[in-house]
Amino acid sequence: MAKAKKSENGKGTAEVLGISPPNFKMAEFVIEGTTPYVQCKFSHKALEEMKATQEAGSQAKKGKKKEPKDFALCYEQAKHVSSDGWCGLPAPGFRNAMISACKLVGFHMTKAKLAVFVEADGFDRDDMSPLVKITTGEPEMSILPVRLATGVIDLRARPLWQPGWRSTLRIKFDADQFSLQDCANLLTRVGEQVGIGEGRHDSKKSNGQGWGCFKILSEEEV
Repeated sequence: MAKAKKSENGKGTAEVLGISPPNFKMAEFVIEGTTPYVQCKFSHKALEEMKATQEAGSQAKKGKKKEPKDFALCYEQAKHVSSDGWCGLPAPGFRNAMISACKLVGFHMTKAKLAVFVEADGFDRDDMSPLVKITTGEPEMSILPVRLATGVIDLRARPLWQPGWRSTLRIKFDADQFSLQDCANLLTRVGEQVGIGEGRHDSKKSNGQGWGCFKILSEEEV
């Protein structure tokens, strides 16, 4: 507890200010994909090319040839791989999805940003992004057309996990804002109405493909 200071004339009334400590709890959920999950990490190669172009300035495009696209390399670089070698899902993607789902239930998104967090199982070996391990399922190459911001159609090679992929989420939540059941219900809404990854329902650039949906498994199903 802390007391407010009196006013300069000494007539102020002392006011007790009570700030409770954080009341965080942890919940663990095993999720299973009900639709494909597609990943598209910003590749290290693309980052290096962008850096080189900006460093070259006005000389960047003079006499430059368009190199053939290595789809196999693009596919590998689109994966989020941990420093231990396993493929993972970006942990912030789940947190952002849960915050977005708050719009559906009238909970303030600004409060949710401070009240729910997804614990990482490891970190991306390239950019240290926090990752949640994919425990079941193997990726396969998916080559599909995409429309760039310029309106041009391009082909992109990305890793795709078929329905049935699994992961275990450890969610830390503020128990003064959410109950355990609230947390479970919010994650259920993410799995059915928001989605994660490319082509999700809540995609900012499109209406989505219905990818990245999942369900929470019961103890009997795990």
